[in-house]
Amino acid sequence: MAASRRAALPVGWETSTDDYEYVPLRLPPEVTRVTASMRLAIQAEYGGWELSRVRAYTDGSRRVLLRRRRTPLTSPVTAEPGM
Repeated sequence: MAASRRAALPVGWETSTDDYEYVPLRLPPEVTRVTASMRLAIQAEYGGWELSRVRAYTDGSRRVLLRRRRTPLTSPVTAEPGM
């Protein structure tokens, strides 16, 4: 399933770098802007993630790409953060 998500990323969203690890997220239209902001802030605070890119669609959904710097202790991401 992770491979299909990476294939579904918008064009130009590069995620193959040795410096950062990436996690794509999809926020459905019913998630308000305030709620999305709070969720992403929690991920930044406790998971070390930062916002890399956001794409908003006409149906109200959003595609979000989070990233965090790789360290020798972190392995490649295999699951999405707890959103």
